[in-house]
Amino acid sequence: MTVESTAPRKPRRSAGTKSTAGKRTTARNTPGAEPELVQLLTPEGERVKNAENAVYDKYVAGITPEELRGLYRDMVLTRRFDAEATSLQRQGELGLWASLLGQEAAQIGSGRATREDDYVFPTYREHGVAWCRGVDPTNLLGMFRGVNNGGWDPNSNNFHLYTIVIGSQTLHATGYAMGVAKDGADSAVIAYFGDGASSQGDVAESFTFSAVYNAPVVFFCQNNQWAISEPTEKQTRVPLYQRAQGYGFPGVRVDGNDVLAVLAVTKWALERARNGEGPTLVEAYTYRMGAHTTSDDPSKYRADEEREAWEAKDPILRLRRYLEASNHADEGFFAELEAESEALGKRVREAVRAMPDPDHFAIFEHAYADGHALVDEERAQFAAYQASFAEEEGV
Repeated sequence: MTVESTAPRKPRRSAGTKSTAGKRTTARNTPGAEPELVQLLTPEGERVKNAENAVYDKYVAGITPEELRGLYRDMVLTRRFDAEATSLQRQGELGLWASLLGQEAAQIGSGRATREDDYVFPTYREHGVAWCRGVDPTNLLGMFRGVNNGGWDPNSNNFHLYTIVIGSQTLHATGYAMGVAKDGADSAVIAYFGDGASSQGDVAESFTFSAVYNAPVVFFCQNNQWAISEPTEKQTRVPLYQRAQGYGFPGVRVDGNDVLAVLAVTKWALERARNGEGPTLVEAYTYRMGAHTTSDDPSKYRADEEREAWEAKDPILRLRRYLEASNHADEGFFAELEAESEALGKRVREAVRAMPDPDHFAIFEHAYADGHALVDEERAQFAAYQASFAEEEGV
């Protein structure tokens, strides 16, 4: 269970860990300090190649300039969509919105690592993964506007509906993965959750079942440093990826702001799953630049200096620096993308405001595949309740 507190807190001292650059770190959010993690692209946009990364680097060794531009485009358009949704909520067009600002590389890198026949189980913040799976961005907004109960057919894109209950989707993913294994398919399953959800019992149970049954599932934890107002050190005494050791499967921490590293590590983990080697825990070490949701005020519990330090590691700026330094993209590309971004924002605004009122009886149609007497009774009661308003208006 995630425990919240708004009381002032002192940073907990932690033992030093060795970073990929050989530095020692002594504080979780010290600017410039990094924990040990897989990194293929530095914040300055420079490629990292060393023996430690060799096992992962091969998964992106043949990536083309066109594919790199595609990753950049994905992140830019996802951020624009997210910003538009946040703005629409502030204007009263949406009831709530959970921003992914700062987590674009974690989502695009992992989303692009999946195959079409893989199955994805998201939380409620995986807008970038939804983009990679071909879900129309406007479909994500219906639920937050209150006009539908999801907005898309999960089986059309192998992308499950957003899950609001914290951590429960890891159980769904594990069960689905066990079924995949029994069917003899070579596809894999990936389940997304946050650092706060890692404290839920559902996640622990998922780890147990997936390990015992060797389920082809990748647990992808986006550690964005804050479970609403609680920092990661209030959730765990060890790095999250190390929890996998206790269940008997590997865990790896990747730089979640490095889209190349995320792409490579997720491909590696999914390959393990497809080859019958069981589950993997991937901890994408990233940062939530915005609020937990639009009902949250992060200024109440975290310092501006912390955000500023992470803004210097911006995932989009990082890849742009690499594209420019490598001459893989010119000003024409960036200008065209800016125009496409503006068009997307306009389309999202118009689509949200044009959404029809919901069918009040639709929810009864999907409770059971073949109908149910109790549901029929409840439908009739609700119809009578709705009709009572019409009678009063006619009086």
